[in-house]
Amino acid sequence: MQILVTNDDGIDSPGLLAMKTALDPLGDVMVIAPQENRSAIGRGITITRPLHVDERTLADGSTGYAVDGTPVDCVRFASVGLVDGRVPDVVVSGINQGYNLGDDVTYSGTVAAAFEGLLLGLPAIAVSQGSLEGGHWHNGGSSYEFTFGARFTARLVALMTAQDFLPRSLVSVNIPGIPPGAVSGVRVARLGRRIYYDSLQLVDDGEDTRRRYVIYGDDPAHHPEDGTDFAAIEAGFISVTPIARDWTEFASMEPFAALDLSAIAESVHEGMR
Repeated sequence: MQILVTNDDGIDSPGLLAMKTALDPLGDVMVIAPQENRSAIGRGITITRPLHVDERTLADGSTGYAVDGTPVDCVRFASVGLVDGRVPDVVVSGINQGYNLGDDVTYSGTVAAAFEGLLLGLPAIAVSQGSLEGGHWHNGGSSYEFTFGARFTARLVALMTAQDFLPRSLVSVNIPGIPPGAVSGVRVARLGRRIYYDSLQLVDDGEDTRRRYVIYGDDPAHHPEDGTDFAAIEAGFISVTPIARDWTEFASMEPFAALDLSAIAESVHEGMR
């Protein structure tokens, strides 16, 4: 089995190495990751310039490939055979330093890389972990212990591939930021809803028309709802959330189809004549 490991924290992230090490017994692991932190880049891709790729010796002595692009670029590189012509059978993205819960998944480069695997028809898992120091996000590697989450994910990969898991959804896994012995179990949960505290803060009022602002404020909160990934994490459980490829809002299709949208288009065309 060919396994791609990638992330959005960058190729030097300890979470990436832990994930790679846990997956090594399952097959041939290739590591292709951004050369630097690309957190919150979402589904961005690089189309305006060539991409540079550097071979890197990882801490375990193996070779990884650092790309000066996005997490999605990394998955695309794997899909076209960057590493000795091999293409992945499974995509594993992570382990991310910090949770990706609820609405966060729409911004997350970690989840975006897994979603690219889904688009390619592959089983895909995005793995994120909370800091032992608490808070929404903490970039200090010393506040994480990734071994437990990596080994859990490796078992999940083995189950998904052994049972010919249909790649109709990617799986977002969040590991609570608590010691492994305190983990209560695993819950399959839906995405919750975030509450973001954004505000406009002027940082530098220059002499010309150019100004610098900060718009992202304190750590976000969430709506308290049973059955969500937030609720699972708060209760000390690993949260496992399948995320669908098809974002179509089917309930809205019939009301829109009932509107005479063709008449609007014709009216616009007539007005342009």
